[in-house]
Amino acid sequence: MSVSTTRPTTSALWRDDHPSGDRLFQPIGDLVVESGEVLPDVVLAYETWGRLSPSRDNAVLVEHALTGDSHVVGPAGEGHPTPGWWPGLVGPGALLDTDDFFVIAINVLGGCQGSTGPASPGPDGRPWGSRFPRLTIRDQVTAEARLADALDIPSWHTVIGGSMGGMRTLEWVASYPDRVGTAVGLASTAYATAEQIGWSQTQIHAIRNDPWFAGGDYYGHPQGPEVGLGIARRIAHITYRSEMELHDRFGRDVQDEAPGESGRPRYAVESYLDHHGGKLAARFDANSYIVLSEAMNSHDIGRDRGGMAAALAPFTGRLVVVPVDSDRLYPPRLSDEIARARPGTEQAMIRSVVGHDGFLTEVDQVAALLGQVVAGRPLVDTRSRSETGHGGAV
Repeated sequence: MSVSTTRPTTSALWRDDHPSGDRLFQPIGDLVVESGEVLPDVVLAYETWGRLSPSRDNAVLVEHALTGDSHVVGPAGEGHPTPGWWPGLVGPGALLDTDDFFVIAINVLGGCQGSTGPASPGPDGRPWGSRFPRLTIRDQVTAEARLADALDIPSWHTVIGGSMGGMRTLEWVASYPDRVGTAVGLASTAYATAEQIGWSQTQIHAIRNDPWFAGGDYYGHPQGPEVGLGIARRIAHITYRSEMELHDRFGRDVQDEAPGESGRPRYAVESYLDHHGGKLAARFDANSYIVLSEAMNSHDIGRDRGGMAAALAPFTGRLVVVPVDSDRLYPPRLSDEIARARPGTEQAMIRSVVGHDGFLTEVDQVAALLGQVVAGRPLVDTRSRSETGHGGAV
């Protein structure tokens, strides 16, 4: 197994002199992406928990969402600006029990937490910036397959992902059906819908129209497009939450006076969005946000494969799709489409008032569902009779 622990220079947040935390780094060579461009000397950052079995059949891949990274579990600290985004789900005796499984999470290609992305040095030593190639979800999965090859992992016991991570999970099934035993897609879709693309485009425009964006070549400037990125995050965060959750949580409560706007009240929901916008702008690269958003817009497992059913047909493993009932960005109908396209697909439902983010916040429900899956037990269908048309498990 070839593993590199040399820390490369990568993103705006990731410099050669920064601590690597729990990350490992794996060079995977040059990558020809779908656009035809060559991305040279690609490096992927990843984290692992547990040990790979002698038969190399216990590897589990956890795919993160848009602004996530490889730090699935663990505290914030040196090298990790935020704590793990799925607390309690990986470790000794946990759902993904590291006494049994070798768990890997990869920072996605194009990201900004250690993998090659727009802020990485290009061939001339300057950050790629505006020159970084356009990526697709397929490109990202191709890169992940290269990393699996480098680690001598012939196939995954299970691939699990939510939102953008669910897109990559389904693309693994379509691109490498013989390398996945079980696939679990949470709050996700087999293709980006018109509405999802529309929301994404709005966020991209917010970043590109920031005067400090500089066409994407803002590295080394005294300021970057933090305002535009913050606006993008505010837009996105509204779609991640349900109307009822925002109503119940904030209503029309006024928190304080709007900064710089004497006499105008700042509603509590505005303060909430301001907080999340500022928080992301402090830890994420704006170019990566654009690259990853456009990759999500490209997502369609049926593209050039004869449609969704044809794309899923070669997969003989176990496919599980789990939407969130209140998700307005990735509504349950999209998971239903996957199940109709691929007979034998198992379904369940996360119940939450939260909306799309329910796959992250409803940890107990997610743990119960995934516990059934990783144990190889039949999935108990948590949809209602009216949703399924019947009452039994799928």
